[in-house]
Amino acid sequence: MLTKIDVFIAGFVGFLAGIFAIPTLINLGIKDSTLLLLLPWGAAVLFVIGILICRVLSARITFMAQFGKFAAVGFLNTTIDFGVLNLLSGVLKITTGLFIGGVNIPGFIAAVSNSYFWNKLWVFKDKDKLFSDLPQFLVVTIGGVILNSLIITGLTTYISHPFGADEKLWLNIAKGMATIVTLVWNFLGYKFL
Repeated sequence: MLTKIDVFIAGFVGFLAGIFAIPTLINLGIKDSTLLLLLPWGAAVLFVIGILICRVLSARITFMAQFGKFAAVGFLNTTIDFGVLNLLSGVLKITTGLFIGGVNIPGFIAAVSNSYFWNKLWVFKDKDKLFSDLPQFLVVTIGGVILNSLIITGLTTYISHPFGADEKLWLNIAKGMATIVTLVWNFLGYKFL
């Protein structure tokens, strides 16, 4: 069952996702100030619509309410991960080489930490066990950040920009591929640890 507070939180999570998407868009050359200013508000509206659709669907498919919250958190995590990577990459002017792996780490850690707390406190409401599984979580996360950074470093360093993609676009494509692989890693790690 989704409550009014869940709808408010979904809007807040959407707004944050819009904020964190801005550095990625800027790094990719999208600098329309109107679009960038409206993005957080538009994302907030889309997340509220999404959570309301999940509320309606939950009347027939009970897990949809929880899935809607999980998906909202997942989108926020992704925008945090990409946003911090693109912000640091743009400021430091690093898109390839061994250093890009290090540039990747802060965003990944911020996204995974965000995921841990939102999922514990809002999605699964497991507040009483907030830190009990933290050691296992950290083991999986450390493996995930190493894997994610190695994939980005390998793809951006040893494969030159395919399809004529510029280095910033190729960095984001590589990050997308690393995210998919790490998603599987994290799922399996959290499931079996």
